[in-house]
Amino acid sequence: MAKIRKIMCCCGSGLGSSLMVQMNIEKALKNLGIEGVEVDHTSLSEISVRSADLFVVGKDIAPRIKDYPRVVVLNKIMSMKELTEKLEQAFAIEGDEIHIAR
Repeated sequence: MAKIRKIMCCCGSGLGSSLMVQMNIEKALKNLGIEGVEVDHTSLSEISVRSADLFVVGKDIAPRIKDYPRVVVLNKIMSMKELTEKLEQAFAIEGDEIHIAR
């Protein structure tokens, strides 16, 4: 099982929504008591499968990285409740593949 040490938030431009999601992930990780995880944001054109251990994207971006092994898809990118629940699920999975979309 690969440990989640880096989370990458992606959006089309890498400036707006991915930065907001990054800040929300940092809050959620703190609330969950999870430490030692780097969180960053970028544009879809800048990522590769090796950019991070877990990718967090909105549902509009999800089809573009459907072959990545560890992805959390947010239906509502500003929902802290959805984000926190999905991050908690991702950290509980004991395996190398994580696909959380619902």
